[in-house]
Amino acid sequence: MKIGNQFGISLLKVSGNVIAAGFILFGLTACGGDDVAKVSLGLFTTKDVIIDARHDPKLPGVTCHISRIEANLSLADPSDMSISCRQTGPISAQEIAAIDKSKNGEVIFKQSLSILFKSLKVRRIYDAKNQTLLYLSYSTKETQGSHKHALSTVPLYNTGAWQAPGVAVQ
Repeated sequence: MKIGNQFGISLLKVSGNVIAAGFILFGLTACGGDDVAKVSLGLFTTKDVIIDARHDPKLPGVTCHISRIEANLSLADPSDMSISCRQTGPISAQEIAAIDKSKNGEVIFKQSLSILFKSLKVRRIYDAKNQTLLYLSYSTKETQGSHKHALSTVPLYNTGAWQAPGVAVQ
């Protein structure tokens, strides 16, 4: 009977570890964005296209929609993504003055995509010459010799942040 008890205890430990790993995985992949859509890629696949809406934390007048593949029960590569950002509210000169204007910009969203330490990042970069916000989404892990990335722009023309040509931009 010792063997049966040891087997039962070992099975409980393994089951507990699997459940804990499941909660950790769910916590890594479930991230705060507003789920806008979930589109199945077909009847015989566990893959879906997920579309999230994210507001720029420093510029609430900008909304980015990010689409990505969610592969349930699969170790498929979730690196492919697309991004589209638009002005959805007012953007003020004071808000633009408060953002990072370095060449590297700043990361405004980050989401884990897999248990393999891959994440999706969105970086805001300010193009002062053209008075445009650039939103670059990219995967932090190389896939088939390439880092997947996508770009969207939000021009400041006709916003409260627009500076007439010839006026020094802050």
